[in-house]
Amino acid sequence: MNFSQLQERVRLELLRRIERGTLSVSLLSRQTKLGQGHVSNFLHGRRQVSMGSLDRILIAQRLTVEDLMPAQRGMLREEQRAEVAKIPLVSHPVAIFQPHLQASSVILSLPFPASLVTGLEERCPHGRMQWERFVAVQIGVDDARGMEPVLLPEGLVVLDRHYTSFRPYREGSATLYGARLASKMVVRYAQFQAGRVVLRAHQAHVKAEVIEVGAGESENDVLVGRVVVVVDVW
Repeated sequence: MNFSQLQERVRLELLRRIERGTLSVSLLSRQTKLGQGHVSNFLHGRRQVSMGSLDRILIAQRLTVEDLMPAQRGMLREEQRAEVAKIPLVSHPVAIFQPHLQASSVILSLPFPASLVTGLEERCPHGRMQWERFVAVQIGVDDARGMEPVLLPEGLVVLDRHYTSFRPYREGSATLYGARLASKMVVRYAQFQAGRVVLRAHQAHVKAEVIEVGAGESENDVLVGRVVVVVDVW
């Protein structure tokens, strides 16, 4: 295993931990004393890190080279052989309204481990199943207000536009959605109560948004998609 292969295995392991919710870009930055932008660039394959920085990452996450080796000769663990999925970064209006993405609508194609978007449950009307499924959108300062520390300004979220059900994705835990509020998108916890959609922020002091479902619409039309993964800094 050469240095580039070692870096790739470390990168995939860190992304797996972020997807599980046990790690974030900001936490890894604090642990290693590396800048958040530097960490984010490494995680998304835009640059490599030095041997010294890689050593700090391994120490901070209690990883050894042996941990990153195949469990058996000739066999790789699932996360090590994961292919890369290219997810389009788009504007909020494109995420809300455009079923089939035009090339001019894609700001950038972002590389993610395919394991992050493989085997996920779909739950949406049949017509929505024809939409291109995964998109990424950037989080601005106003978007993040009231959602800290779940969302941070200048980060991004990956949305699954084939999950527009109010049923929690995992029983017993709140599901985070991109939701349409007027003509813009917000990221909130969403519920359907008494014939209205209620959007709640992470911080309890922030007033909930209540949406009346318009004529000819379904309550599910308010949901842009389920948040699959949050990246703190982009």
